[in-house]
Amino acid sequence: MVQKAKILLVDDRPENLLALEAILSALDQTLVRASSGEEALKALLTDDFAVILLDVQMPGMDGFETAAHIKRRERTRDIPIIFLTAINHGPHHTFRGYAAGAVDYISKPFDPWVLRAKVSVFVELYMKNCQLREQAALLRLQLEGGGKGTVGGKESAGLLAELSARLAAVEEQAEALSKQLDDESADAAAVATAAHLERKLTGLRRALDALEPGAGTGSASVPSQN
Repeated sequence: MVQKAKILLVDDRPENLLALEAILSALDQTLVRASSGEEALKALLTDDFAVILLDVQMPGMDGFETAAHIKRRERTRDIPIIFLTAINHGPHHTFRGYAAGAVDYISKPFDPWVLRAKVSVFVELYMKNCQLREQAALLRLQLEGGGKGTVGGKESAGLLAELSARLAAVEEQAEALSKQLDDESADAAAVATAAHLERKLTGLRRALDALEPGAGTGSASVPSQN
């Protein structure tokens, strides 16, 4: 079974959290509530999230300060943040949101379909990255068991074939996602994330190809997942 992605919803008003849950429930992912910036940071200590929807106007630690803490942590700095705000203070306020590390800035009331579509892009990118990490882990195990260059034995050959097929499926999905982003003129952050994913897939494919019989005697390296 494919594990569901987690989406962090941060807002100090329960009715706003309820509305977000109603909008995003169709994505069939795990929605996690946080009623303050402090509560959001605690949730981020233990769980991995595909995207964070963060209200700007909150008592105590506001959205900007919360985002600054998130971006300072190595574990969470790359999680996409979508700011939500009920007050439009003009370009300067919007710029402050992007400067704090947001990938998008949406004013309330927002179009539910648009918000759901934006979140779904980052969820899909997150799932592709999870699949890529799984393929890399399997490849590392194969490298450790097979040694340098080629891999011998029917069992190893079968595992290589399975790895290649699974990687091909991820490559096909990533290509389709990239085309979708191009067609929809998506956010630059989403496009850049998709391009980064494709580069990592290319590196993993090269490492896998190097394990094939007759590929040479040098050691195949597994691409970094940073």
